[in-house]
Amino acid sequence: MNRSTRIAIIAMLVVMVALVLVLKTRREKASSSVANVDRVAKVSSAGESPESPQAVVGSDPEETQPLPRLVELGSVTCIPCKAMAPILDELRKEYAGALQVDFVDVNKNRDAAMRFGLRIIPTQVFLDANGEELFRHEGFFPKEQILAKWKELGMDLQPARQ
Repeated sequence: MNRSTRIAIIAMLVVMVALVLVLKTRREKASSSVANVDRVAKVSSAGESPESPQAVVGSDPEETQPLPRLVELGSVTCIPCKAMAPILDELRKEYAGALQVDFVDVNKNRDAAMRFGLRIIPTQVFLDANGEELFRHEGFFPKEQILAKWKELGMDLQPARQ
């Protein structure tokens, strides 16, 4: 191998290592901001649907205990996001008190998209009660698969009593 080939290979390796470090740092920043998702914007659990999200800044100090959360990052104009709306409403109602379901319109809250390292919408982010990301899914996600994923993650959610 001649000298210029060796230099080119070393330069490519350096660039690749730098790229990996940058991506790792971005991912760490995104996952550390997940714990601060209450400061982003959320749909209250009072039953607003993703078609009519209201931004609520901060968290309610009156909340008794933190719950696992499903945060959907999407848009009210996105077709798959619109298909997810009734699923989110059902989960919000059926699992009230056991699961917090939030919708963030990334067109109205671009910071959330950046903090979560969003690539496509809709994206569902599964968070434990401490705000740590457990799993994320991109695209449409049927209700049965969402509940199965919670169970797989060790959260056996019980529906609210009617």
